[in-house]
Amino acid sequence: MKEGYKQYSQRNAEKTKSKITQQSPRKKIDDKCVQGEESIVGGLTTLDRKALLQQGYADIPYNAQSCMKKSDAEMVAAERKKQTVAEQVMIDHLSRAVISDPEQNLPTERPESAPTFLDSKTAPLRFRKRTLHETKIRTHSTLTENMLSHKVQFDGRIISRNGHDACRELVGFFFAHDQSLTIYEYRQFGKNRTSVLPFIQKNIYSHQCGRRKGKQYQLGDFYIGANLTFLSSDHSSLPESIKENTLLILRITNIDQIALDSLKTDSVEPEDNLTSQEANDRLILKAVQDALKEQLHKRSVRILTGLAKYLQQLDKEGTGLLDKADFKQTLQVFHLEVSENDFESAWQILNGNDSGKVDYGEFKRAIIGEMNEYRKSFVRKAFMKLDFNKTGSVPIINIRKCYCAKKHPQVISGHSTEEEIKLSFLETLKDACSKSDEVTYGEFEDYYEGLSIGIVHDEDFVNIVRTPWRI
Repeated sequence: MKEGYKQYSQRNAEKTKSKITQQSPRKKIDDKCVQGEESIVGGLTTLDRKALLQQGYADIPYNAQSCMKKSDAEMVAAERKKQTVAEQVMIDHLSRAVISDPEQNLPTERPESAPTFLDSKTAPLRFRKRTLHETKIRTHSTLTENMLSHKVQFDGRIISRNGHDACRELVGFFFAHDQSLTIYEYRQFGKNRTSVLPFIQKNIYSHQCGRRKGKQYQLGDFYIGANLTFLSSDHSSLPESIKENTLLILRITNIDQIALDSLKTDSVEPEDNLTSQEANDRLILKAVQDALKEQLHKRSVRILTGLAKYLQQLDKEGTGLLDKADFKQTLQVFHLEVSENDFESAWQILNGNDSGKVDYGEFKRAIIGEMNEYRKSFVRKAFMKLDFNKTGSVPIINIRKCYCAKKHPQVISGHSTEEEIKLSFLETLKDACSKSDEVTYGEFEDYYEGLSIGIVHDEDFVNIVRTPWRI
């Protein structure tokens, strides 16, 4: 598809240069629009063709020097963030004075000869209040810097269609000495002011869904793309928008691979490899994803954005959960064919708790797949640049101001103007939105999720996101 588009661009550029064309490029675009919003040519609608124009950014020559400067600056910022959070974690867990440890209030063993006083009012003061000489020098929960140094640090994001929550910058730590973990939220205000606060308190946690439900988290559970699940009811300090859902699902986006490998080498526990059930589940879902991607082909942007809107409309209760009949109906409406056996197998995997309902976001990710975390990091970065107020949605007028089509190949070749490329983008993006004047994070992500399906190489996709948004 990419090669075909390259040839198409080259042919048009040659025609423009040699002045062979009989009608202006603007007239050509207008003629296509006259065919109607849903007119189909070669299986593609007008919106499909306009969405495919965004893939033109993938043909921009790779500027190694510029990209290296940007990546170096990003690495410095990421390292500074990593150090800031790590220092705060050490301060929080080492500065807790032993004297204030709750274990100090537990009754201590007394000699049998020591007198006991039943009435607390008549008991001597030394039996009613803990004095300094009765305080333990060290309790069982006392942590040392050496204990806390054996850790794996990872970055994470919340899987949510709420833009504010999805763009939270989370940094987690898994401690090998007691198999506990903690997660902190990093916030930056302006250029120099930052805040690092606990998001998930340090404790030992277990999987809350899937084949490993009830099993304690181990080193083998930490890798890029892994999901960590927590019961939101167990964490009273979480924001209300997160507590609305039963489960908090956190995706690991980056990890300190050197520290992870080192801890795995030193670990005496056997590696917890995939069970046969988990491996079989992945094979089933992969087969369904491959079959659907073939059907999506060049119409993936329109189908994925339309799919998300349709599922949201079916969810009249606003719980995010739908039943089997709803999902079957959705596949039929969008002409996505999945065999009965494959659908039933996928449903059994997703409906692991036998509740009869499944989160529609999880269903969409399972049967269609999703872009890798490297690609998604640039989509989040672009949205965060647009959403400078951190509300989770961006007015269309702001997107229009920030989008730059100056470097699009068709603009450079003279085949189209900047305004035409910008309008084609805005038209296809608006089609993905439930409101005509704003775009939510979920809608923005769905748009680029559709574009990602047609792009083979990560760097091509990064060009598509990075160039128009200048990130």
